[in-house]
Amino acid sequence: MFFSFDLKDFLDILLVAILLYYSYRLMKESRSLNIFFGVLIFVVFWLFISQILEMRLLGTLLDRVVSVGAIALLILFQDEIRKFFYTIGTHERVRNIVRFFSGEKKQTHTREDILPIVMACLSMSKQKVGALIVLQRSLPLNDFIRSGEYIDAKISQRLIENIFFKNSPLHDGGMIIAHKRIAAAGCILPVAHDQNMPKELGLRHRAAMGVSQETDALAIVVSEETGAISVAFRGSFQLRVSAEDLEHILTEDSF
Repeated sequence: MFFSFDLKDFLDILLVAILLYYSYRLMKESRSLNIFFGVLIFVVFWLFISQILEMRLLGTLLDRVVSVGAIALLILFQDEIRKFFYTIGTHERVRNIVRFFSGEKKQTHTREDILPIVMACLSMSKQKVGALIVLQRSLPLNDFIRSGEYIDAKISQRLIENIFFKNSPLHDGGMIIAHKRIAAAGCILPVAHDQNMPKELGLRHRAAMGVSQETDALAIVVSEETGAISVAFRGSFQLRVSAEDLEHILTEDSF
């Protein structure tokens, strides 16, 4: 028996394939890949029983399991679902559309805004002083700011270096810069548990990766062991960047 196959069917299959692909990527990053495959096998089995073999009794039982299981999956994968919608919402094209309709203007930063951060990182790198600086972009970081000590000060090289001085009570946490000002220091940030991160990267690097995965912020890390400067953005690292590279990254990016 022949069946019709038109453009709508092709788009249907394509969209399902894209959805499965992105679901696979999210599950792989969150170490939930085995659960994803288990759910996928169950769904295929359910469709085979209810749609192809048309077994009424078993199909009805599986329908009930699926209806309850959908709620269970929402609870089980709440972090992955949140990250999926966050990824959509923070996509550059989506942000541009939102800015167009809301009239919001993209922030621009001069060399004077960026230079104190670059010079402070370079100085701390030479002295091997550990530091973690988070630069807020379009998404607010109010929850993380409230976890630290509120400062609300002008961006200054000396102030940044004094906060991360080894005997300073705020040097262990992260500094958050928002709206061209140092908003807070000693902030508690989410730690990434990615098994693929190099073993030599410490807690500061994992915190930088964590905040870059959960928000669209840009995080700068100065290693206490090697003095190397690294940048985390959208869940990926640029390791051992020079002062010139750091200035270029901050100039190109509107934090």
